[in-house]
Amino acid sequence: MPLRTITDLTVSGASPRSLELLELAEHQFRCFIGDPVATVSAALEESPDMVMGHVLLAYLMLLGTEPAGLPVASAACRRAEKLPANAREARHVRAVDLLVSGRLRAAARVLEDIAIEHPLDTLALQAGHQTDFLLGDSRMLRDRIARALPAWHTDMPAWHAVAGMLAFGLEETGDYERAEQYGRQAVERQPRDGWAQHAVAHVMEMQNRRHDGIAWMRAAPQAWALDNFLSVHNHWHLALFHLGLDDIDAVLALYDGPVCAEAPGLVFDLVDQSALLWRLHLRGIDVGTRWQALADRWSPNATTGRYAFNDMHATMAFAAAGRTEQIRAIADAQQAVIAGSGDSDADNIRFTAEVGHAATTAMAAFADGDYAQTVDLLRPIRHISHRFGGSHAQRDVLDLTLIEAAARDGQQSLATALRAERALQAGRALTE
Repeated sequence: MPLRTITDLTVSGASPRSLELLELAEHQFRCFIGDPVATVSAALEESPDMVMGHVLLAYLMLLGTEPAGLPVASAACRRAEKLPANAREARHVRAVDLLVSGRLRAAARVLEDIAIEHPLDTLALQAGHQTDFLLGDSRMLRDRIARALPAWHTDMPAWHAVAGMLAFGLEETGDYERAEQYGRQAVERQPRDGWAQHAVAHVMEMQNRRHDGIAWMRAAPQAWALDNFLSVHNHWHLALFHLGLDDIDAVLALYDGPVCAEAPGLVFDLVDQSALLWRLHLRGIDVGTRWQALADRWSPNATTGRYAFNDMHATMAFAAAGRTEQIRAIADAQQAVIAGSGDSDADNIRFTAEVGHAATTAMAAFADGDYAQTVDLLRPIRHISHRFGGSHAQRDVLDLTLIEAAARDGQQSLATALRAERALQAGRALTE
């Protein structure tokens, strides 16, 4: 007889021990702690026919956009397709197959349908939520979780994850008060929930609450920073709060420590490193040899043409480091993507054509001192930049670059107008 999870979902091919390990791996994934890949791999050693073990392994390999993860995920998907599965599990396998082929929107819809029928399926909620993030779909970041919320109550073990995901969705749709409320409740329930911690940091970033943000992040770093996949990103948020207060020494100390030296070197880490150094670059701050070292770390991962958001951040590093050939290699890969002849994910063709190519080219132009071209490239895409993924806080680098390029090109009226717009959005006085 099939076993059931703590939320009463049937799991095919599991033993009591492998199910215990599967649920531990899902808990680790929900909090972004530990090594869920090792845990689910141990579960599969115990029960090789447990289809959801292969599904979870595939999600873990896919949702970080690591190039090396794709073949592992593809192999896991092929194994899962051959195993007995119930209807819910079969949908998960279908979602994985779509993700492997780069069809993020289609996968997000399959995961949406799973969660509508099974609102207690936290893996469907989380995989869908992470896919929404890669798509830059603010509304679904909120609505996917909101739909499931009535089925949950606060004493359920995974409620913190649902609250943390809802907090981020509410923040991305501008509902800051409720976002902070749910995020704080989630962290109170599970202090190690890195996603919930990060959701509250996003609220404070968007509201320009620099001192509050520093207090929030520094209150209990041992909870969110130790053995946590999001440690680099959450330290990046802390660095942004210090940057907003012009505390450059603190920013560089964070970069040299937890954002860079202590980072495992994943693509998401490199994105944060590029984004932080670029903000310093926009201010004309000399960061020494840091750009060269970062360009070296980007080199093995930069020309896959699989995710335009990553392309832009790799180009920041190559452009600032003067790596002309590598800039050209990314541009060539993007052109191949747009032409449909590259080794690209299906949805990434649209990401690149609509936003990614222009954003990436603009970063190279800015580093080359061509500020007029930077302005010309960024102005048409700034209102649709969500189409190539990321969060509002991450995509803010496009507006910052546009403002600085306009000012350096002598387009002072445009720069002044953009600053006024930005001040109103952040709740700042226009005279600041």
